[in-house]
Amino acid sequence: MSSSRQVVSTNKAPAALGPYSQGIVVNGMVFVSGQIPINPETGEIEAKDITGQTEQVLKNLEAVLVASGSSIANVVKTTCFLDDINEWPAMNEAYGKVFHTAPPARSAFEVAKLPKNAKVEIEAIAKLNE
Repeated sequence: MSSSRQVVSTNKAPAALGPYSQGIVVNGMVFVSGQIPINPETGEIEAKDITGQTEQVLKNLEAVLVASGSSIANVVKTTCFLDDINEWPAMNEAYGKVFHTAPPARSAFEVAKLPKNAKVEIEAIAKLNE
């Protein structure tokens, strides 16, 4: 197994907002940077509610996973950041529609503020497709 480090980049997810990669592949795993609910076609956050924002975040996450040679089904760990933990139930419902079978390990935290005033950000670790 190669230990070389490969940068993942796709125009099907928002471009990085700073000096970081959308994802990194190393040792058969992909580490996906936190995704916020930017529509990659418009460059804007369009959804106003936590459900719509979570759905867009998960689409962005999936786009980076697919570009890396992985998939939602291969995710082993996510970390969710919310600007209001009281919106966790609605985020959880939208999240559960994507991760419905054998969901990954997960942590969720309330944070003071997210980039572009997003309501949710999710990062992931996944294994590559075999």
